[in-house]
Amino acid sequence: VQLQASGGGLVQAGGSLRLGCTASTASGYTFSTYTMGWFRQAPGKERQFVATITANGASTYYADSVKGRFTISRDNAKKAAYLQMNSLKPEDTAVYYCAADRGGGLNRGLASYDSWGQGTQVTVSS
Repeated sequence: VQLQASGGGLVQAGGSLRLGCTASTASGYTFSTYTMGWFRQAPGKERQFVATITANGASTYYADSVKGRFTISRDNAKKAAYLQMNSLKPEDTAVYYCAADRGGGLNRGLASYDSWGQGTQVTVSS
């Protein structure tokens, strides 16, 4: 599956952004069977887990640093996943990546994701 992330930008602390991730799938692959995840990478740091959602959208899991502020969702009919980010902090500044995993369940393990989007920059000013 090929992924395209969008929606990044510059926002003041306390503000909100909504990231989107659209998928295109080759014949034989169905978006609705993929786990989706969001990760982020700040300058000089390793890529880290942010949020994940099961293939059917019934369950989600978040990193402690974003719990209560970020919401992951998906629309399988549109082959899209989203990350709503509220109450943004300067430490949320990073390149955000969406990723897809064939497993279907919750997955916060970076190494097990099969496909990655190109990343979208989020900058939060203080």
